[in-house]
Amino acid sequence: MRNCHRGRADLKVERKMAEKYRRLHMKTLYLKLSSIIPAEHRTTAKDAMTKQDNLDQATSYIKYLRARIEKLKQRRLVQTSAVRNEMGTGYLLPIIEVKYQDLNLEILLISGVNKSFMFHEVINVLEEEGAEVIHASFSVVGDKIYHTIHSQAVSTRIGLEASRVSERLKELVK
Repeated sequence: MRNCHRGRADLKVERKMAEKYRRLHMKTLYLKLSSIIPAEHRTTAKDAMTKQDNLDQATSYIKYLRARIEKLKQRRLVQTSAVRNEMGTGYLLPIIEVKYQDLNLEILLISGVNKSFMFHEVINVLEEEGAEVIHASFSVVGDKIYHTIHSQAVSTRIGLEASRVSERLKELVK
């Protein structure tokens, strides 16, 4: 009978210790959270803050940081747009990347939505250079259009000249 009571008492002590460690851990976490918040964003003195005050100020500070990030993103977008407008059609677009391996030719063409070109003209250039289009796809992400074209040399003896295809495509999309 005594062993049964002792088992319950041990279990009770174990629970109390676990709860004590949990409270100490939570207190440490609240102190860490409080130390992250800059002084200029505090509404009350650091010593007089309750746990709820600490959470409220941390939430407020996180919201402030999110708003600031959005503002900086907008500013960067405006500056990027201004640079593109100063340089005409865009400072980086269109981008043409031609990869040639064995008899396969892969073309990645990135253009802006406002910079259009005739896709069939790109296909014509490939066919004129001796390539057969195996697969072509495109996707629009933000203000960019990504075109991917997989082609293969029609004749294994003739092959393809990737640099010539690249130059012709660059002239085509300008």
